[in-house]
Amino acid sequence: MTLKPAQLRLITEIAEQRQLQLAADAVAMTQPAASRMLAEIERQAGAALFLRQPKGMEPTEAGLVMIRRARAILREMRSMEAEIRALEAGLGGSVRVGAVTGPAVGLMVPAIRKLKQIAPEAEVTLDVAPSRELLRQLAAGEIDFALGRVLPEFDSRLFDVRAMRDEKLALLVRAGHPLARAATVTLTELQSYEWIMQERGAPIREATLEACAAVGLAEPANVVNSPSLLFMIAYLSQSDAVAAMSEEVALLLTRPPVAAGFAALNLPREVRVSPYYLLSLRRRPLSPIAVRLRDLVMALADRPGFEFAEGFA
Repeated sequence: MTLKPAQLRLITEIAEQRQLQLAADAVAMTQPAASRMLAEIERQAGAALFLRQPKGMEPTEAGLVMIRRARAILREMRSMEAEIRALEAGLGGSVRVGAVTGPAVGLMVPAIRKLKQIAPEAEVTLDVAPSRELLRQLAAGEIDFALGRVLPEFDSRLFDVRAMRDEKLALLVRAGHPLARAATVTLTELQSYEWIMQERGAPIREATLEACAAVGLAEPANVVNSPSLLFMIAYLSQSDAVAAMSEEVALLLTRPPVAAGFAALNLPREVRVSPYYLLSLRRRPLSPIAVRLRDLVMALADRPGFEFAEGFA
């Protein structure tokens, strides 16, 4: 049998009200129309659903089955309607995004926190990876948007590209490092120390090597290579090595509430890393929840005086 929502609502209202007239009023129809609808439902069911008693309409055994199922179906329909409204309003659904490490910490963390305050049931997934992997995922439609860099091996015409920020480089050491408390540390003083660096070609590594070259230094000779931030942190904590990373990550590790026992060295001049962009796939419109998260990211980045450390205040 096939019943319409109006028929399901009438059955549940009769069960609640026990009077056909009251049930008809509740579903905004006349009593004769409600009587005809109930007769049609009982015809399809092949059984009487209610008995007319002096105290009102009492459900039969078949009626009890029908009432229970009707209530369940109506609950699911209401839930479906609410979920669709939430999706359209950007308050529900799922969004998958990616970012290189610096903006993942500095922008994505506060933006996702704000989104979850607005839309607590939204499912959010963040992939932190190098730009090459992010662009591959974006081109394949595996993520909604990314904060990363444009690379020549990818056709930039595939993407909507919005300029964001550049990154400031920080040199991190353990808090007990011999140079941790120095007022200023030059790159020359660091030449004899062990370094932990990302793979060649990574923007932070290239910015470090360019800074060394700018003051006439060769690149560090004693280097451990790893793309893993977790490995860098573990290695730094047990050695006098130096690690180059984004300022956002350094702030996270050196300031409360994390304050993980590290120090950022004071360089005589800033070292900047090439800018990153907000990238989305042109042929794939963003869902409302993805648009909401993207707008939160952009609003944070555009706010005058915004400091990435605000995300950890």
